Amino acid sequence: MTVCTVYAVFADAEEALRIGRAMIEQRLAACINVLAPCSSIYWWEGAIVQSNEAPALFKTSTDRVDALIAGIAELHSYEVPAIVTWPVDRLPASFGDWVESSLR
Repeated sequence: MTVCTVYAVFADAEEALRIGRAMIEQRLAACINVLAPCSSIYWWEGAIVQSNEAPALFKTSTDRVDALIAGIAELHSYEVPAIVTWPVDRLPASFGDWVESSLR
């Protein structure tokens, strides 16, 4: 199994936790870490927007990553949610085993 991390940004921590719990319950992710609020500056509909958001990291397997991205996007409040994957190059075998067992 290959483990990967999915990074997503949410409108607030409550949304991140709600969607994260749903992804854990569906066994699409083994874990979610909701990080401290961050300040984001971006273009949206022709204007520069500044807002506070809640980034989150999901741990999953590469064979579930497409379903995880689709699940997050389906429940997300943003029209264009930022959801990207980061490959994991190295990890303790015990962590990989835990991710695998959590997704069963």
